[in-house]
Amino acid sequence: MQLCFNQATTLENSNLVKDLEYCEKHGYDYIEIRTMDKLPEYLKDKSIDDLVDYFQTHHIKPLAFNALVFFNNRDEAGYKEIINEFKEMMETGQKLGIKYVVAVPLVTEEKILKQDIKTSCVEVLKELSDIAEPYGIKIAVEFVGHPQCTVNTFGQAYDIIEMVNRENVGLVLDCFHFHAMGSDLEDLKKAEGSKIFILHIDDTEDFPIGFLTDEDRVWPGLGAIDLGSILSTLKDIGYSDVVSVELFRPEYYKLDAEEAIKTAKDTTLKVVSKYYDCQLQVK
Repeated sequence: MQLCFNQATTLENSNLVKDLEYCEKHGYDYIEIRTMDKLPEYLKDKSIDDLVDYFQTHHIKPLAFNALVFFNNRDEAGYKEIINEFKEMMETGQKLGIKYVVAVPLVTEEKILKQDIKTSCVEVLKELSDIAEPYGIKIAVEFVGHPQCTVNTFGQAYDIIEMVNRENVGLVLDCFHFHAMGSDLEDLKKAEGSKIFILHIDDTEDFPIGFLTDEDRVWPGLGAIDLGSILSTLKDIGYSDVVSVELFRPEYYKLDAEEAIKTAKDTTLKVVSKYYDCQLQVK
């Protein structure tokens, strides 16, 4: 299992330059680059070519662009915006050598029938799949464990990607989101490991289903999520690729960025190493 860092974990106390420096120092294999804020911030002073050069001369590599946000059930203008944004991600992503674009379903107050959600997700994902194919980049759909997300459980998300039935479309399994809306471990046991592209690891304070928010996340192993059952099941179904640590904890944003990145690694490895071999190149 290789280790990845998601930039949300240092969202308010770091930037892409620092994240790369500290992740390289502490042996991370990959980074998920936030395209809504951290990449544009980087490009104010540097270029994509600078980033290409960095990855070519360092151990750490780019895993994913995070994220294409609210891709389904959009109006005509919103749909065109999503397609254009995705095409730009393909061009930039190919230069950088990213493997995935994380795609996040719509979060809305509007009540939408589940069949209409499924129909829209399948149609858009098939189009994105066609666009992505020549670039060799895959689409990782991340269900969000919140009542107002249109796709909020593992079972619902897996049903959608099975209907899409494309090799370059799979899932992000975020442990927080899996726990937060009570996703069924039996659904995970029946899944194909090859359909899961990225594992996001985290933990959470013990609030009831439907009340959890991203700010409730804590370091892996320090909360209420049954990470052992999730990890052992993932191993049983054949997943062994990348674990990416992702938190949005306000108090962690007050830490020095390097301390947060090191703590993220240490707590993640303590949990994951019980089930997977994790060998990092630490300077």
